[in-house]
Formats: sequence, structure tokens, C-alpha cells
Amino acid sequence: MDVIQKIATELAVQIKQVSAAVTLLDEGATVPFIARYRKEVTGGLDDTQLRLLEERLIYLRELNARRETILDSIRSQEKLTPSLELAIKEAESKTRLEDLYLPYKPKRRTKAQIAREAGLEPLADAILNDRNCIPLNLAESYLNPEHKIVGATTALDGARQIIMERLSEEAELISTLRTRIWNKGILHATVAKDKEQEAAKFKDYFDYQEAINKIPSHRALALFRGSNEKLLNITLLPDSDEKEAHLRCTQIVAQHLGISDTQRPAEAWLAETARFAWKVKLFTRIDLDLRQQLRASAEQEAIRVFALNLKDLLLAAPAGEKVTLGLDPGIRTGVKVAVVDSTGKVVATETIYPHAPRNQWDASIASLAKLIKQHKVELVSIGNGTGSRETDQLVADLMKLHKDLIFNKMMISEAGASVYSASELAAKEFPDLDVSLRGAVSIARRLQDPLAELVKIEAKAIGVGQYQHDLNQIQLARGLDAVVEDCVNAVGVDVNTASAELLQQVSGLSRTISKNIITYRDENGAFSNRKQLKKVPRLGDKAYEQAAGFLRIRNGDNPLDASAVHPEAYPVVKNIAQQNDKAVNELIGKSQLLSSLNPNDYISDAFGLPTIVDILQELDKPARDPRPEFKSVQFKEGVEKISDLKEGMRLEGVVTNVANFGAFVDIGVHQDGLVHISHLADVFVKDPHDVVKTGERVSVKVLEIDIQRKRIALSMKKEGGEEKQQENRHVPMQSKVNIKNTPPVQSSMANAFASALKK
Repeated sequence: MDVIQKIATELAVQIKQVSAAVTLLDEGATVPFIARYRKEVTGGLDDTQLRLLEERLIYLRELNARRETILDSIRSQEKLTPSLELAIKEAESKTRLEDLYLPYKPKRRTKAQIAREAGLEPLADAILNDRNCIPLNLAESYLNPEHKIVGATTALDGARQIIMERLSEEAELISTLRTRIWNKGILHATVAKDKEQEAAKFKDYFDYQEAINKIPSHRALALFRGSNEKLLNITLLPDSDEKEAHLRCTQIVAQHLGISDTQRPAEAWLAETARFAWKVKLFTRIDLDLRQQLRASAEQEAIRVFALNLKDLLLAAPAGEKVTLGLDPGIRTGVKVAVVDSTGKVVATETIYPHAPRNQWDASIASLAKLIKQHKVELVSIGNGTGSRETDQLVADLMKLHKDLIFNKMMISEAGASVYSASELAAKEFPDLDVSLRGAVSIARRLQDPLAELVKIEAKAIGVGQYQHDLNQIQLARGLDAVVEDCVNAVGVDVNTASAELLQQVSGLSRTISKNIITYRDENGAFSNRKQLKKVPRLGDKAYEQAAGFLRIRNGDNPLDASAVHPEAYPVVKNIAQQNDKAVNELIGKSQLLSSLNPNDYISDAFGLPTIVDILQELDKPARDPRPEFKSVQFKEGVEKISDLKEGMRLEGVVTNVANFGAFVDIGVHQDGLVHISHLADVFVKDPHDVVKTGERVSVKVLEIDIQRKRIALSMKKEGGEEKQQENRHVPMQSKVNIKNTPPVQSSMANAFASALKK
């Protein structure tokens, strides 16, 4: 298979574009580098196209490697025919390849193999070749006491096993049946016997069925989790009319055997063989295949959703270089306090006990006031865990009592903070700091710069995915690592303040090189220009080429070092400056001058129009940050726990997670509410990510409250929109398939997967 041509067709781009991108990837270039600095080479392929290209390149190369292995295996068995070789070479998926290989794949000793060893294969062939024969009479000639074939019936059973195995290895037959059941099959779930109470979180699936090819990823993953925990029984029905479906599939198998007249003894016997083959061999195999196909597609979608949420979280608005006090709330164990300066350096830590059982409210306010005054704190960052609203009230009282202290407070997600606190990285960073206080440091820093702090935490632990622990961990890690890499390089990194963990995500920099940069910085002081990076041990020309454009040096020798202009393009900027009788620093930020320039005037053999356009844009707004402006969210006073909520109440909140069925929103009551997809907007929403993103401020209306189950249903519709929704709600499956007890789309409170997601 020509990998380059196939990818070009799939991406609807030119072969030379794909070829150029593949060459760059094979040479070690990263996607961010290629997308930003090699636009002329790839014809302008963007990062999304390049990521897809990279994924398909890995898959197709694995496919080709497997193809060669299979060809070698069949060739060594001296069974490779020209037609089989052609079919294998034309196979476009791993599934098709394995279907073709199945008859030749080494396997355990089967009943069919035992029958062959007993000399019964000629009997099977004789029945297939002579449809007028009487199988029972024919079998008398194939008795073999040595192999325990002592009667005609036993001989026929062996011949049947041989034919059944052949049928189960027929690639075209399997493909036909698999496609049919994927298009018509129904997945039926029931609660396991005597497990009703234990399986309460899967209540919506106690008697549930849905077309297998229509099940959304979150429901599929919920079903598989329930099955794995032995709380749900899952059955695949070949169609809504199960009996008729099995009969039709048996007929397809019979047609494959060429059965036309069951009045003839041989064909009657073969018809029964076809029935057994379908029931025992083919349906069992297809059942397993389709479950795996459903899981694979569900996992792929879940990884996509996780990646989108992670991107939104990483690119959340940074508060910037402000002295910040972080509060990691706790009730009995106290509130952990950490103050970090504008660069993120820890300058003070403390533990206060404002809540029960100590109730040192006034003393805690006094302690915080002293720290805020002493260190000139500008922001207070409060983790949204247990005790967060009580701690938020503590800070509110502090602001009322000490009006001379000018600062803002904000509640943020503390997801992953505990993971970071107990990590080896945190232990190395703060060897003398108690584990409990490290979380407060993380909470403070992630308000200053979410990206710089969150890269220290394994992406899976940040908790913005669905069923992440059930997914293929290798694929999940690969997908999330790509997101982190893209986000870090999109923003850029200050080489003089960045941690090794943040530097490690920069294009071209390995863990070792990142640590060497830190060591060099500690020993020689701050970098004053990008050229000094070449003095860092193991940071060679290739790594420098990949990384330099994404590393920023503020207030250095060259103003361009603080921008995204790559050092290789500095001569272009110098040329632009000379032609306009300006110094380089006189170009930066001069929008009127830059907008008057014609990019075509500066094109050369080395740098084309895309690069010139990028350079002019960067000079206009050097080191522009793609992240939004920082804004705080204020939760409603007096609404601190779920019992304070009332239906119809309008509140401000922060989106904490987005799933395919809706968005979870923190409204400050220790329990996120769910805005179901049907309540995200006044118009039909296909993908919640089109409407909302993690970390976004939103206004919501309380629809339902279930205190016992700790569930809150919210709506982002405008006033009156909820009533219209009742008339126009979208129910995608019930109008197309006869489905029993499908979880209703409208009821946000009935989604068992919602609580499973938050687990």
C-alpha cells in the first residue's frame, strides 16, 4: 500500500504535501515546529491536519508491517496463491487483514484438527462435492478405531467440524455477516441476578437496548464498565426480531455453501452444518469482533473529548505575575495556606483551623490578613474541594473586616493537586515542605499560570475525561501528550523562569536537555539571548532548530528573542528594517507601519509568503498569548450547599468538564450540576464542545435538585427556552429503532453515567 498516496487522499491534500510532512517527521521534527515554521515545505498544512497525518502514518505503517509478516508466514507454509497475495496487499484495515490470515494463522489443536488427523477431511470434501450422496452411508468408509472413529455418526461429526472451521475462516463470509449485524444488531443489557442494589449507579441499564452502531461513547463505556464489574449482563441480538435474524444469517451461511435443494440428503446435512456453524462459530466470533469495534470507537471518541477538555483547561486564562495566596480547604484537618511571589516562588506557608472542631475563625482571619499585608498579596486562590465554600466565606469576611487590603479572590479547580503533592516531582521541588502544604502551592500557581502548573501533573489525573481509567492507556497517553505539546508551544515558554517539566514539552527538548537548561541557568544566571542555548550540554543544532522559536527571552540582548520569530528568520526582519530605514526594535508593535508593508516585497528563495506574513503579524503583536483575558467568577452569596438551591434559581458557574452528553458546572455547592446537551442552547446542539468549554464562565438556571442522589440539573437556555425544549426536544434513536427502555435524552437526572463519570 502506498502510505503517502492514501493519506493524501484521506486528507484531501496533494501527495507532495504529505511526502514533505512525512520526511520532516521522520527526521525528528515535531508537529508544532512543522506547523509554525515549515509552512512553505508542507504547503501550509496546519497542526490539526498534521496530527491526523501523524496518527494515520503510524497506523498505516503498522498495517504494512503486519501485512509483510502475514505474507511471510503464508509463504513459508507454501500456501500463498496469487489471488490471496493480491487480496492481502489490497487490505485497507487490520480487521480485513486478520480475516484473510485466519485460515493460515497458527492455532491451538481444534476439534477440526483432530478430525483431520483421523483422516476425515476427504469425507468432508466428498459431501461438499457430491450433493446427491447419502452422508451416513459415505461415512462408513472413513471409520478409524485408532482415532476413536468407531461409527458413521462420529465420522460425520468430525467432517462437520472441519466444514464449520472452514466457514469460520472465510473472510468474505465473515465480512458480510459482520457488516449486517453492525447495521442491524441490538445490544441488550440487563442487571445481573441479585445485584440490583450493588448496581444502583447503572440503574438506567437494568433493562436497556439500543442499536449497536448508534450507541454513543459514554453509554458504551458505561455498559462495558458495568459488565466488567459483573453488575450488568450484555447480549448482542442480531436484529430486533432475534429469531428471524438468526434464521436469515443461517441462510447466508447456507448460500455460501451453495445449498439450493435441501431435499437432497447431502444438502440437508449441510444445511444443519450451516446452522451449527452460525450458532457455534460465526456468531460467537462476530459478537466478540463487534464488541471490540464498539469499544474501540467509544474509546477513540472518549480520548477526543478528553483531549478537547484538556486543551481548554491548559489554555485557560492566566492571572499573570501577581503575588498569590493559595488556600487548600479542609474541615477537620485545617486549611493549608501558601503564598507565592510573582515568579511562583514560595515565600510563606501556614495551616489555619477556621472550621469545626477548632472553630478558630477570628484567629484564621488575623493570620491571613497578616500574610496578605506582609507579602502584598494581589490574588487569593481557593481550591474547590471539601470546605471550599466555608473557606470562601472566611476570605469574604476578611475582605469586609480589612477593607485596606486590596486583593481579589477566586475559586479554582484543584483537580490533580493531591496527585502532584504526593509526586516525586513535588518532593524534589519542595523537599522540606509538608505534603499537605504542597497542594496549596499548586493551587496558588495554577491561578497565576494554569499551563505551567498543570504540565507537572499526569494528564489523566487532571480529571476532565470520561471513563479514562477504562481506556487504552497507550492511545490515551499519546493523544493527551500531543495536546500538552501543542498547547505549550502555542503559548511559548520563558526560558528563564520555566520549570524542567514545562521545558520538556517544548518542541525538540527532551527530559535530559530540559534539566540541563535549568542547571546551566542556575550556574550561569539568566539567558540573555537565544544563542546561549547552544552552550547547554546536549542541546545540539537539531534541538536548537526545533526549540528556539518557542523559547522566549524577555529583556534580553535582542528584542526578537522575546517573540515567536525563529532565529533563522532574523535576517528577514533585518532586511525589512533596512528597507524602511528603521532599527529592528522600531518595527515591533508599530501596527500602522507594519500594516502598510507588502509581504510580497520580502519573499526570497529561503522564505516564502506564509513565513513573511507570520513574521509581520508577530512583529505587530510580539509573543502574543492565545489564551483569553483573565476574569474571576463570583458564586452567589448564601448558596453554599445543595440544600440552598431552589428550582428556577439563576446562578453563575464555571464549566469543570464537558462530555458528549452535556457539561458539568461548578456553582459553588460542592457538587457539580449537569447541563444536559438538550439544555446547552436554544438550538439543537450536536457536540457540546461547539457551545461550551472547560474553564468557561456560564450563567445557568436550576431545573431539578435531587439531594439524596446529589444530582443537580441545570440549563443554559434563555428564559422561556426550557418550555420550547419540551416541544422540540431531539430524541435521535427512538424514532429510528425499536428500542426498549433507552435512557431518555431529556432527563438529566436519570443519567447513571453522569455519576460514573464523576467517580
